[in-house]
Amino acid sequence: MTASPQYPQQPAQPMSQQEEKTWATLTHVISGVAMVVSAGTLGFVASLIIYLVYRDRGPFVRAHAANAVNVQLTALIGLIVSGVLMIVLVGFVLYPIVVVAAVVIHAIAAMRANAGEWYDPPFTIRFVK
Repeated sequence: MTASPQYPQQPAQPMSQQEEKTWATLTHVISGVAMVVSAGTLGFVASLIIYLVYRDRGPFVRAHAANAVNVQLTALIGLIVSGVLMIVLVGFVLYPIVVVAAVVIHAIAAMRANAGEWYDPPFTIRFVK
């Protein structure tokens, strides 16, 4: 049995400033759209994939991707609480409020990223830094 060849791992190539702005913007846009299309469930997957792929490519895209993951995790907690509160009917009101709030935060963050501004979303727990 022969050993498989070991290939040296190439370090991630840094992005240009424009590429970082583009991916930072897309992180929020894709996460927000995925959240709306999936009623709040797939936005986390989209933001996590972009974070894992692009986190080492530049500090700006890393910060915005981490913020997108944090918004999605905070929204997920809100959606779980809403699901539990559906027993007493309050959750039926709270669920869409959580989804709309997360989409609005993503829209604001996408506009800030497109303008090249650093942004820390409000009402968001910082799980990923």
